[in-house]
Amino acid sequence: MTDLTNAELSAVIEMAWDDDTSFDAIELQTGLLEKDVIAIMRREMKPSSFRMWRKRVTGRASKHRAKIQD
Repeated sequence: MTDLTNAELSAVIEMAWDDDTSFDAIELQTGLLEKDVIAIMRREMKPSSFRMWRKRVTGRASKHRAKIQD
């Protein structure tokens, strides 16, 4: 995992929270794999917030496949 600036870190966290942004899209924009995003979220969030986020995104189809562009 690369060192991110505060602005890049904020952008990754914002994309991870967004239900419409898939992990594939995050990888295309930042080069970070899903496991890297999860590690960032675990490190940057309070434990209870991280658990809530993981529960929300686990199994969510929109987070696990790239959106098809028209």
